[in-house]
Amino acid sequence: MRYSQAEKMEIIRMVEESEFSVVRTLEDLDVNRSTFYEWYQRYQESGYDGLAARKPRARQFWNKIPETEKKQIVEIALNRPQDSPRQLAWHITDTQGCFVSESSVYRILKQYDLVASPNYIVMSAKDKFDHPTTRVHELWQTDFTYFKIIGWGWYYLGSVLDDHSRYIIAWKLYTNMTSSDVKDLLDIAVAETGIERVAVWHRPRLLSDNGAVYISKELATYLHEKGLTQTHGAPYHPQTQGKIERYHRSMKNVINLDHYYLPGELEQEIGRFIDYYNNRRYHESLNNVTPADVYHGRHREIISRRERIKRRTLKARKLHNLSHPLAQSVS
Repeated sequence: MRYSQAEKMEIIRMVEESEFSVVRTLEDLDVNRSTFYEWYQRYQESGYDGLAARKPRARQFWNKIPETEKKQIVEIALNRPQDSPRQLAWHITDTQGCFVSESSVYRILKQYDLVASPNYIVMSAKDKFDHPTTRVHELWQTDFTYFKIIGWGWYYLGSVLDDHSRYIIAWKLYTNMTSSDVKDLLDIAVAETGIERVAVWHRPRLLSDNGAVYISKELATYLHEKGLTQTHGAPYHPQTQGKIERYHRSMKNVINLDHYYLPGELEQEIGRFIDYYNNRRYHESLNNVTPADVYHGRHREIISRRERIKRRTLKARKLHNLSHPLAQSVS
């Protein structure tokens, strides 16, 4: 119940003149004790004027992002239109030394009408195992996908992905899709990783589907010579190759936006995408670091540094906002 200035004054007088205790009098008047004492303190400090209704105090947010930071976020977003709010948030944290959350980036970009409609990709299969890998080179996923080059026909892209880091170890464009092509692709992967030159307890397992090129005796002999074992995904169950399937879909969503008239053009664009995917694309399932960060073992230091940046940024914002209360208030 709201009381007018005069009603508050009358209640104070009734309490002061009552022959009963303050508690008993307030109970009879049905007035909350803490509310009464607040009125009484204001009355003692400012007299009758102190009982006037006060305007609601503006809410203050100690962690409100300053306008200068908002402008910087918008500028970075305009220079990186391909990045989502999540990717922008971690890019800003890593490159600017200032923490900002994904939700804050989204709100700021939405305010400036810079949030693009999402590209929905329907994935019917999960993209990770119930018992995930725990180290690099524990498991390699491999698969082929295809692209059409105008005037040349279909070309096949073979890829080898490290399951733990999602890093693309090897890739190559082929005019066909044979067991010899798989062997050639694995030769590239072995050379890139140097696993034949390093004494390891366990060589990588190779995970593939049940395509003819992956179940041939020729490939089985090759894998035995290289000391590699092979695991096949369950028939009609593509979720076992979910990571590389998803990677190929993400790639084709970008690559297929253009037409290609020469194999070299397509190969160049694929190379650009893989460089971006491996080295600059923050992956949500990897705690928002890149595949290269996990593959090369620097992700723990990056995550620790981000925590330090976050604590430092929030402390600085709190000090800034407390020292500029009017500028940071919201009515």
